[in-house]
Amino acid sequence: MATPTKAAKEPTWIVLDSSCWIEYLRDTPRADLFAAAAENPERLIVPIITVYEVTKKLRRELSTKVAAYAEALMCRGKVVDVDAALSRIAICHPLPMADSLIYATAQTHGAKLWTQDAHFEGLAGVKLFGKD
Repeated sequence: MATPTKAAKEPTWIVLDSSCWIEYLRDTPRADLFAAAAENPERLIVPIITVYEVTKKLRRELSTKVAAYAEALMCRGKVVDVDAALSRIAICHPLPMADSLIYATAQTHGAKLWTQDAHFEGLAGVKLFGKD
């Protein structure tokens, strides 16, 4: 008689905050902390505001070519646009605008937000990578 198998667990969705993407894309000493998520697009929820922040910073500080590479890499995940419903959720959080939208995106999609930003500390669904 065959043993019943457990249903495959759905992948856990992850949202990488802009600071995590920057660390990964610049291959800093902290890049490995975020590699598991960045290299698994089937698990990634990518807020469009994150795509904007990361590509703008890389274009300004490095080059258009590096920014285009970053955008292509990030867009392998599930990109989520800002709409009125997401905006209404974001305004309920005591965070700056972009961070509120990123957090609301994670919450709306049942994703864990990975971040280095201390102002997310204590919020539900956040994995904080402190910069001790």
